[in-house]
Amino acid sequence: MFRLAFALMLAPLDAGAVTCRDTTFEGASYTLCEVTSGEDLRLFHSGPEGVYGSFKNIDAALVAEGKALSFAMNAGMYHHDLSPVGLYVEDGNEVARLVTADGPGNFGLLPNGVFCFGERFRILESRAFKKEAPDCRFATQSGPMLVIKGELHPKLLPDSDSTYVRNGVGVSEDGTRAVFAISNDEVNFHAFARLFRDELALKDALYFDGNISRLYAPDLNRHDGGFPMGPTVGTVVPKG
Repeated sequence: MFRLAFALMLAPLDAGAVTCRDTTFEGASYTLCEVTSGEDLRLFHSGPEGVYGSFKNIDAALVAEGKALSFAMNAGMYHHDLSPVGLYVEDGNEVARLVTADGPGNFGLLPNGVFCFGERFRILESRAFKKEAPDCRFATQSGPMLVIKGELHPKLLPDSDSTYVRNGVGVSEDGTRAVFAISNDEVNFHAFARLFRDELALKDALYFDGNISRLYAPDLNRHDGGFPMGPTVGTVVPKG
């Protein structure tokens, strides 16, 4: 497992910082971070000097705004050069195009989906996203979908022996909440999807990645490190 966790000493963040918590579901440990509409949630990939690649570099770049990261996690699959595999929209600018064809790997296990947000949070199956063409200030495509309108992805197997540390996001039906989850134990897709549907009661959820899954949660003294990342999602608050 290519992960390294270490405690990071930070200045206190704004009182509006996202609070993350640990929980247990069906005997496995998870960390959950909930973001509500109105918070400054963004996607991050590159700056003037190239791909950020780490939470530390994103946090350093925010200093120019007088801001800091409150929470962050990797948010979608990427190529060897760290470019997004599918659709990626950052602050209204489309950096990578939507992919709707099936293919190898988890991303190509259709249906995959898009996490789209601006004033509200949405997760749409990729082909439905193409048909609707919603206006997203930020969007990242990944796959597979975990929960689709309250139903588990039909190709997820409850007895699968493919287990990894995994992370993803689910959204509330009214679009006012996005719950980001990372497993602290190795779990299969079916178990991870059940977390969103059965424990969190979220009708739509999207897988971000596995094995390289990482979390930045200062309130838990958690800053996962490892190989450079591609797309990253995180909330921004005034620096304390």
